[in-house]
Amino acid sequence: MGIQRLSAVDFAVLENPGVRSVQIVWPKNSPEALVTITRVTMEPGSISARHSHPNSEQIWIVERGRAALLTDQDQTDEVQAGDVVRTPAGSIHGVKNTGHEPFVYLAVTTPPQDFTPAYPGQRISN
Repeated sequence: MGIQRLSAVDFAVLENPGVRSVQIVWPKNSPEALVTITRVTMEPGSISARHSHPNSEQIWIVERGRAALLTDQDQTDEVQAGDVVRTPAGSIHGVKNTGHEPFVYLAVTTPPQDFTPAYPGQRISN
C-alpha cells in the first residue's frame, strides 16, 4: 500500500466511563502501519489503572491538563501539558486526571496494538 490519507470518518472511538479514546491510526483502519496513534481524553477524576503493554513501547504527548502518572510500586509523578512520557515495553504505567479540566494526550504505540480489550463493554463508533 502506498500513501494513506485518513480522516475523522476513518477513526474509531472507544469509551469507558470518563475516558474517550479516539483510534486515529490503528490496526483496523491501517493494517500495514507500524504504530497505533490514539488521542485520549480523560475527564477530571477519571483513571486508567496501572497496566503494561508487554510487547509495545508507548509515547504520550500531553496536550492539555494535568495528571498523576502512575508507575510501578505505587509511585506517582505529575505530568502536564507540554510533557512527553516514554514508557518502554513491559513497564507498568497508568494515569489519573487530578486536574479540574480534561486531561488530553496523544499516544503513539509501537508495534501497533488494538486497544479494544482495554474497553470492556465499550461503545465503538466512528
